[in-house]
Amino acid sequence: MSCEHFPTHTPETAPAAARPAMAATASHLGYLPTPVRTMAESPELLSGFLELNKRFESSTLDALAREVLVLTIATRNACHVCVAMHTGRLTGMGADQSLITALRAGAALDEPRLEAVRLFTLELLATSGAASPEALDAFLSHGYTPRNALEVVLGIGTYTLSTLANRLTDAELDEQLAPFAWA
Repeated sequence: MSCEHFPTHTPETAPAAARPAMAATASHLGYLPTPVRTMAESPELLSGFLELNKRFESSTLDALAREVLVLTIATRNACHVCVAMHTGRLTGMGADQSLITALRAGAALDEPRLEAVRLFTLELLATSGAASPEALDAFLSHGYTPRNALEVVLGIGTYTLSTLANRLTDAELDEQLAPFAWA
């Protein structure tokens, strides 16, 4: 159940400024996720997250690397909604089940290039962005670029915003995501 202080809006009850973002999300996904409905209480937060996510999705990091980053943050921040949503996304992408299982457990990944993303993300979080030269070199040694390193920062910002909002509002897991539930 969502936190009593944060309503789970419908398009009719949401602040007017949030309604276009809600409609666009429902059109894109085919349903209106509960996190969008709770974030709608702050149209600024909702539109900010959606814009940041759009920019992150258009970054030069490949889709699988982006999902590794998102699930790394989601598990670290214990956001059950994000873990379920991005498990579903990885499943839809045809990702290997061992990759998904390791990400959900916060464990090392078998694929060195993806493990580099996971470790660099954790390094940036642990050091508040002051990654050691060794950590940056390790990330870059897997074919990533300085641009990609900055895009990791973009992804961290985007999904820190989302995971914290979802936890604060106690956003419920949508029925569509139940097969991917995480505890």
